[in-house]
Amino acid sequence: MKRLFVAAVGVIALAGLTFAAGPKTAAAPGPEWSMNATVIEACSCTMFCQCYFVPSPSGHHDGHEMKHFCKANNAYKVNHGHYGAVKLDGAKFWFAGDAGEDFALPKLDWAVLIFDSSVTKDQSDALLVILRNLRFYRPERWNSYEIGKPSSMNWSISSDRAEASLGGGKTAEVVLSRLKGMNDGPVTLNNLKYFGYPRNDGFLLMPNEVEAYRVGEKAFEFRGSNGFLTTVEITSKDIKK
Repeated sequence: MKRLFVAAVGVIALAGLTFAAGPKTAAAPGPEWSMNATVIEACSCTMFCQCYFVPSPSGHHDGHEMKHFCKANNAYKVNHGHYGAVKLDGAKFWFAGDAGEDFALPKLDWAVLIFDSSVTKDQSDALLVILRNLRFYRPERWNSYEIGKPSSMNWSISSDRAEASLGGGKTAEVVLSRLKGMNDGPVTLNNLKYFGYPRNDGFLLMPNEVEAYRVGEKAFEFRGSNGFLTTVEITSKDIKK
């Protein structure tokens, strides 16, 4: 297995992980495209998010009854990619929402997609085409789905921390801290599916110090719950005609 562990800011620290083999299918018509991106993810579930193993998210007691939900923030940065002649390297976007009480339901609760203010219209249009090859990111998968107004987005990774914010933290924020294992290496999980992406290079487990979406009636904030890093990859060759 190829081993990766780089402590420099902006480089994901992963060890002993390999990309899972993706499906071999014919390329979809239209421009050839690809996207390799790293996501800083955090959610309200206990560590590690049980939604990856069972349909029901973690339960939360509000003082009266137990409620199940998965309120999450996914902060993406494209490492390298393109859609035809449109370069996607460095493009950032934020996906936040609540999957509701049961992933097996026809529709999840609500979601919002926000592009960094530096992303061009050509880039955002291209990223929308790419993401909508994945059912989780399609508007019809949600009871409420919104593409929000572009906002300034900060995104950084070191060997011990991962931080992302939207609107200087006034809109959304995620801060993850490294989970200490048996030695100095990272605590990792691999060979786990992630939202339909044909490949990911495993999960670097990092509980959150805070994960929050702070605008509107659906605002939320959690501390000490689930968090991780992973790098995903998808290309037009992965998509069936």
